[in-house]
Amino acid sequence: MILTDIVPGELPAMIERFAALLDPSSRAVFRRIADPARAARAEGAAAAGHHAIACRLARSFGMQLLPGSPTLDYAWTGAALRSDTEAYVLLHEIAHFQLAPPERRHLIDFGLGAGPETGDRDGAERAATVFDLEREAEEAMASLLGVLWEIELGQPGFASFLDQNWLEGADRPGAAQHFTAVLTALRQRGLVDAEGRPQRAAVAP
Repeated sequence: MILTDIVPGELPAMIERFAALLDPSSRAVFRRIADPARAARAEGAAAAGHHAIACRLARSFGMQLLPGSPTLDYAWTGAALRSDTEAYVLLHEIAHFQLAPPERRHLIDFGLGAGPETGDRDGAERAATVFDLEREAEEAMASLLGVLWEIELGQPGFASFLDQNWLEGADRPGAAQHFTAVLTALRQRGLVDAEGRPQRAAVAP
């Protein structure tokens, strides 16, 4: 959920202010994300097509798909991905799968505790093994990696970027520094290349 509503007419200027605070490499990746034409969620047939693509990508990583919404229990049951949700949510969970070390890929919601769509929140919290700053860092990496998968697959990743508050405080250097730090962490783990394109690696820290 966007913390501070952004007036559509102000978005281009905000993009430019944020870009000006980034180093050239990070700015190039941000430019690939920050397309105002991709600031709205897909609907109808386009959304259905995006969902099918996200499901195929999940299967290609060896993730099993389970019918039903995450609100029934979990987004990731420890063995399968609940598939009745939006494409961008599926891509976010794929990013979590890539980021999680092998011992956490068999835990409910990757051992991170309840997510926004988790139905059995108590069960997810009982299964949690990652907390506080470590959890926040992994959530940030999954957020940006999921956005980059959306962009790579021709989906409206800028909508997710905005919804997940990457432009909150866009006029302050700290927001740009956070973006660069998370992008650098993904690069160091081989999950994105130098241009910020997601890679198929699924590696432990």
